Amino acid sequence: MNSFSWPDPPSQNAYPIAKAGYPFITASAFTTAVFALLGLTVPALLGLVVTCFICFFFRDPERAVPNTKNALVSPADGKVILVENQTDSRFTEGPCTKVSIFMSVFNVHVNRIPCDGVVKKVDYYPGKFFSANLDKASADNEHNAVFLQTEDGKPICMVQIAGLVARRIICSVHEGHHVSRGQRMGLICFGSRVDLYLPPGFTPTVTKGDRVKAGASVVGVLE
Repeated sequence: MNSFSWPDPPSQNAYPIAKAGYPFITASAFTTAVFALLGLTVPALLGLVVTCFICFFFRDPERAVPNTKNALVSPADGKVILVENQTDSRFTEGPCTKVSIFMSVFNVHVNRIPCDGVVKKVDYYPGKFFSANLDKASADNEHNAVFLQTEDGKPICMVQIAGLVARRIICSVHEGHHVSRGQRMGLICFGSRVDLYLPPGFTPTVTKGDRVKAGASVVGVLE
């Protein structure tokens, strides 16, 4: 029987919302209230729809994280758009396996740590804003790379990539932080992508087209 854990303290709210969403929700709700007080029915209704969507977008559900030995969990909700071996990359030294996950505006956008370890470095790059499902988004788009070292010394890189609409990457971990598998570590606002660069010894358990959930879905095993 599989066991699970909760890397973050459970929320006391019935509908948890990421803190980063509060300013957007407040602004939209305030604008909607103004329209309603002015008797502008159509704008008020549209504002209500927008406010509800923003609440939906910034939802932050609790996730039970599998305790499977050597397993790496998905860092994001969405669709796997790439699983391939690479001889080299700008985020690794030597060969690696790259796993890319695309998040549409309908997915949960809270990102989570794929494995237990230590944050060795966080590197932010202010780039462009191509659609996140394009190959060139990995190199050219605004992104934030989190370099991790597993408990047995293996390097893993997790890259948060802004998309066509996204204009804000949030990362809550810093160099030297000890992190846990499935722990919340940030989010990307309004459509985006996360890439994982994994060392030799990683065996993927997902393929292109699979749907995954951050913290809950196992993307592979690192021996």
